[in-house]
Amino acid sequence: MATIEECRSALDKLSENLAGANGDVRSAATLDRSLSCHITDLDVTFAGRLTDGRIHVLDTLQGPPRERAEIRLTMTGDDLVSMVNGELHFAKAWGSGRVRLEAGLLDLLRLRKLL
Repeated sequence: MATIEECRSALDKLSENLAGANGDVRSAATLDRSLSCHITDLDVTFAGRLTDGRIHVLDTLQGPPRERAEIRLTMTGDDLVSMVNGELHFAKAWGSGRVRLEAGLLDLLRLRKLL
């Protein structure tokens, strides 16, 4: 089972990947939205913002998100680490229910470019 530190490191790596992206992926990552990532097996939530093509984690909270972020991710720590390391494809994990992504319709349309 991934630790809180490994999950935080994975989010930092994902942020670096988004910041270095080009084309459609870069334009999708330039949203300015609140973001939460709930890690179910650790029962911890990373809360922050997706802005300037980066994920900025502002707080680490025990339990589920306290506020409803505009973009909400839910998964296990192992799945987060596996996705960021390229071992698990996001679209496949989302389609099978291993990862949950919730956002407004327009945001989902833009975020699909990241998949």
